[in-house]
Amino acid sequence: RSSPDVFESRMEKRNEVKKQPVGYSSQGEFIRCMEEKARPIFFAEGLGTKTSKGGFTKDKTLDSILNVEMVKEKSSEEIKQIWNQYFSAKDTVYAVIPAEKFDLVWKRAQECPSFLYALPRKEGYEFFVGQWSGTELHFTSLINIQTQGETAPSQLVLYHYPELQKEKGIVLMTAEMDSKFLVVREAQCLANQVQLFYATDRSETYKLVETFNHRSSEFKYMSVIAELEQSGLGQELRPGQVSDKS
Repeated sequence: RSSPDVFESRMEKRNEVKKQPVGYSSQGEFIRCMEEKARPIFFAEGLGTKTSKGGFTKDKTLDSILNVEMVKEKSSEEIKQIWNQYFSAKDTVYAVIPAEKFDLVWKRAQECPSFLYALPRKEGYEFFVGQWSGTELHFTSLINIQTQGETAPSQLVLYHYPELQKEKGIVLMTAEMDSKFLVVREAQCLANQVQLFYATDRSETYKLVETFNHRSSEFKYMSVIAELEQSGLGQELRPGQVSDKS
């Protein structure tokens, strides 16, 4: 009665408290906020990326996927586990490639930037041409190239990231694909064939790549099928992760 203004002010504050949900406290909200900020965020996929024609990401840099500065404090094995764990939950193809193996693949990719790959189908095989463009490897079905020429769109792109190669001894890889043409298992088969033909120790196997690039009149597509069947890569593998076998 003596201080009605003070009384009304206290009642307003009391009503505000009643409006808050059960279990709410400003201190609890503050703690949750700080926990979110303190939690390590290794991945930032999708930030600052642009989509090119065909739905693939244009200039898909490692920084647009991974917090590179944060993982630099990690060992190569820890980074491998982080990368594999993250992409194992996604419907895509991924790998962590040893630096020495990528060096061999990259050297050969400069000498022989394209190759013909065979993808097993129910009624035989479908052929895809793989063409290197920088550290990106684009796959386009042969029939599309024959009908559309240079304008034929990619159905699969493998992105290789050598930023950690010197310091950590690994190259990170992931992919994007056109789900209207390929499923993960099929994209995985094509990605594994890159290891088969470009990272092989068998001179006879890599000779097929050299022949395709430099002596195309001598190239026999059945030799690709023979190598694929001998390797067993046409069989179903564990979905997603690319094999490190060569």
